[in-house]
Amino acid sequence: MKFKNEQANIFVPDRASVNEALKRTTALCIAAHQDDGEIMAYGPIAKCYDSKDQWFSAVILTDGGGAPRSGKYRNYTNEQIHADRSAEQLKAAEIGRYSFVAQLEYSSERVRNTKDAIADIVALLERCAPDEVYTHNLADKHETHLAVSLRVIEAIRALPKDVRPKKLYGCEVWRSLDWLCDADKLLMDTSSKPKLARALIAAYASQCTPKKRFDLAALGRRRANATFYAPRECDEVVTCSFGMDMTALILDDSLAPDAFIRDHIMRFCEEATAAIGKFQ
Repeated sequence: MKFKNEQANIFVPDRASVNEALKRTTALCIAAHQDDGEIMAYGPIAKCYDSKDQWFSAVILTDGGGAPRSGKYRNYTNEQIHADRSAEQLKAAEIGRYSFVAQLEYSSERVRNTKDAIADIVALLERCAPDEVYTHNLADKHETHLAVSLRVIEAIRALPKDVRPKKLYGCEVWRSLDWLCDADKLLMDTSSKPKLARALIAAYASQCTPKKRFDLAALGRRRANATFYAPRECDEVVTCSFGMDMTALILDDSLAPDAFIRDHIMRFCEEATAAIGKFQ
């Protein structure tokens, strides 16, 4: 498969053909950086792990060269950290039994400021035809994550409606989604296979450094999400991630992403102020 960026590559952990790896994909995660998929989409990773007919795949848009670094990585150049993160992503794909992982190798600046990646995303969507797409949510704090979410929406909208994914989910990384109204929360159970969950995050040694412990943070957030979800009930799940269902944006091309997220924020505002009003 050829990409617009000549540096892009595809890795198939079980050595099946690229065509087969693309066609069998049912859940596709399109993320900004190496490790984002493992942080935000562990639910579908675990669901597909032992399945014979459901396959998880990941597409990483950037080269990851701008990552914060400390410890033994503190003096790494962008090129060195990029090489390590790319290798770590391949390791995670093997651990998680992904159908494939595609690394498109764009710079973060290029993803934010151009629409170059859209053609590659469209090509992958056409070849995979996944049922579900997972990406960053529209309230993410990280500008590159937000740009990726918008590129994904544009790419899906470029497809005929009858071949688009059935579902589009926005997931949490740089900003938790615990603030969403419960009715707007997509709760993804991440309780199964805790050793796998830890192993996937631990694959990214460059992101588990003394001053940036993504491993502890990601796993801790999942536990906190489950514990603090329902104040008057026992936990239904041990750990979970939250997402928002963004399917409306690929069903109605006239729905603007900023209007979509504004509606979610306003519902939260109305719920919070109404609760205060009950007891004043």
